[in-house]
Amino acid sequence: MSVEQSPPFGVRIGVRSYEMDVNGHVNHAVYHQYGEHARMEHFRAAGLSQHALGAHGLTIVLLSTTVHFRAELRAGDELRIDSVIAFSARKPFTMSHRIVRVAAADGARTDDLAAEVECTLGVLDTTTRRLVADPHGRLVAASSDPALLGPGPDVSTS
Repeated sequence: MSVEQSPPFGVRIGVRSYEMDVNGHVNHAVYHQYGEHARMEHFRAAGLSQHALGAHGLTIVLLSTTVHFRAELRAGDELRIDSVIAFSARKPFTMSHRIVRVAAADGARTDDLAAEVECTLGVLDTTTRRLVADPHGRLVAASSDPALLGPGPDVSTS
């Protein structure tokens, strides 16, 4: 099955002191929140706010998420969270995030991969409460900037 990917999208955030665990680094659950923040910002930039989706009788649901931890993050670090959406011929689609430390708390410039977040998502019809077929097409129809969603699936090789 061939999967096409959208161009990367990214947001920047700073690590806050209250996100630390007893070991002095970012708590594992916070990485999921970083991925969620990047997802919501990516969809918002594409014109797919909850309000816009709701006007089309749709919402996006998270079906699964996995985080692969690569490096510690500490309070004061600056992060870039990139995201890429990939659609296939199936109802679920994927969104991948790379959490990269771009500056350490001491101000040193870095480019350290801190984590990779892999998510499986679906587009839910809010009336039937079922995943829709052709999630890419449905999102494009609701979007004000469909280029941020990337190409749809290559169904000729799926």
